[in-house]
Amino acid sequence: MTGSTPRGPAARVHAHPLLTGLSPALRQRLAEFASETKFPGGQRLFVEGGPADRFWLLESGAVAIGLHLPGRGDQIVETVAAGQLLGWSWLQPPYRWRFEAASIASVVALEFDAAGVRKRCDDDPRFGYAIMRLFLPVVADRLQAARGRLLDVWAAAPARRTW
Repeated sequence: MTGSTPRGPAARVHAHPLLTGLSPALRQRLAEFASETKFPGGQRLFVEGGPADRFWLLESGAVAIGLHLPGRGDQIVETVAAGQLLGWSWLQPPYRWRFEAASIASVVALEFDAAGVRKRCDDDPRFGYAIMRLFLPVVADRLQAARGRLLDVWAAAPARRTW
């Protein structure tokens, strides 16, 4: 693609504000694994325990991320909107989703092939380091949101045991 302007999903990867911290060469390497996808509102994107084989960069719409708590039902942990990354479970074996997600408004997103990105991370440590730096805040934010939601849910429950 040297000397040409990226088109389609590649152009969107290159232009996305979240990815501007990556060099143009690294954005191009990431773009090789991107395709456009759309989800209507109310569609389940993944379930806890399912294979984590992709991730998304949301361009429009919103997705609710949640988990099932025994005796408490399904709980929304966080809502991801346009401009944010969705999905980090593809980074760590056993590559299974640790949460569930469903669109709450129609979504347009760039979808990335996780196995391809993982292989590129392994083959190109500079690329891998850049991807890990991109996703580490996502992982930390998601876990903090889950912690906060669990505290909210269990705060209303009667105390059962102290340590």
